[in-house]
Amino acid sequence: MPKINNMMLNDQTHALGLAEPAATAVLGALAAERDAGVGLNTGTVEYLSGCKGEPPWLRAQRLEALRAFASRDQALRWAPSPLSELPFDTLRYYSAPARARQRAGGYGSAATSQVLDALGVAREEREFLGGAQAQIDGEVVYGNLDETWARAGVVFVDSTRGLTEFGELFRPHFGSVIGRDENLFTQLNSAVFSGGSFIYIPPGVKLTAPLKCFMHLQGGGNSQFGRTLIVAGEGAEVTFFESCTSAASPGAALHCAVGEFVLGAHARLNYVALQNWQPNVFNLAMLRARLAAGASVQWIDCNLGGRLTMKYPCALLDGEGASAEALSITVAKTGQHHDSGAKMFHRAPRTSSTITSKSVSLGQGQAGYRGWVDMPATVHGCRNHTECDALLLDAASRTYTFPAIQVRGPNNIAQHEASVSRLDEEQIFYMRQRGLTEGASRSLSVNGFISDLVRRFPLHYSREIKKLIELEMSGSVG
Repeated sequence: MPKINNMMLNDQTHALGLAEPAATAVLGALAAERDAGVGLNTGTVEYLSGCKGEPPWLRAQRLEALRAFASRDQALRWAPSPLSELPFDTLRYYSAPARARQRAGGYGSAATSQVLDALGVAREEREFLGGAQAQIDGEVVYGNLDETWARAGVVFVDSTRGLTEFGELFRPHFGSVIGRDENLFTQLNSAVFSGGSFIYIPPGVKLTAPLKCFMHLQGGGNSQFGRTLIVAGEGAEVTFFESCTSAASPGAALHCAVGEFVLGAHARLNYVALQNWQPNVFNLAMLRARLAAGASVQWIDCNLGGRLTMKYPCALLDGEGASAEALSITVAKTGQHHDSGAKMFHRAPRTSSTITSKSVSLGQGQAGYRGWVDMPATVHGCRNHTECDALLLDAASRTYTFPAIQVRGPNNIAQHEASVSRLDEEQIFYMRQRGLTEGASRSLSVNGFISDLVRRFPLHYSREIKKLIELEMSGSVG
């Protein structure tokens, strides 16, 4: 394996949005201002709810979800085997550092502000964002919305403020798209959710600058249970970025998020996520959008890090003419297992959906697609196209697909195609004869394989993905 020199460290730092190599020492150094301790019980929930000053109805709802979670079998027969490694009893289910000091001064933690600067929050706000949030472990520690969009009636706050300050907008949709008792992890999230974003876009408002949430875990034993709710009124448009990073610290960590998205008639949501966790993080995210007539959602997802990823963005196409698209890129190295895909439920006539998945497996990494397309007999004129392509870089790497497609009703069409290929050794040999290293040759091959999807990412992210893949490949050969 090649040695890590200063140039490689600088490249990795900038690819993660970090300001300088020294920032890697900053990440993970914050002391917890609030900490419910290790393990999950009623005391954990009472402490969390008390810290937030929640009303009795919400505390009772949390405790009910906890009882349901505790009584449920935690072994999921269909899930990838690494899920059994998740140590539920040794996690911290709620801990949070002090809030960041506001840019204009005032109270707050200078240490937290230093970490946010290392993550690139201020830089990206200046360059292209219309608003930014940052969550470290269990709490949002920084939030800001450009005054232009605030005057237009846009709301961009954390979920706690959504409940307390914008209850008339938040509560009618809270839990309306994803139920508390749907599965083991919705129950867990409902018991201890904290942080996440609440975004409200009034009818007709089209945000021309994206909003972004930076998610950061400080290391082993910590967890995040964000609860995100996006409500877009009729004709509204918004792009939401999410980036996920963590500090290198021993012990398993958990990110178990729930995202609900309610789109009015002809509203549009672009959701872009880049996950680059350390290899000890279990990423279990549940995202679902409900679309009215003519509305559209586009999921764009890149998973590079983590021990286990289980993520299947879902669209409920409830209104005539609604459309959804899911694009995903995954790279799984030794010790990583990515199980991802998408779900498309056509519930109205003339709805359309597209799923495109590309995965790369190297070493002993495993990457798989798991999807579900459903067109019942009650709808007509619906369309779906699903395409799954996998690239294996080594003899020990693995890939698989589990597509479920149910098509009934008149004039409904679903198409599915899949391919698996191995790295072209002749192509690698050709590039090496022209002076490229094996790592650089592999990087070019992988970037060529996923280039058509990478181009669909915003320019800022597409450059970042290419750089990260180059770093992944640079350490993949002996």
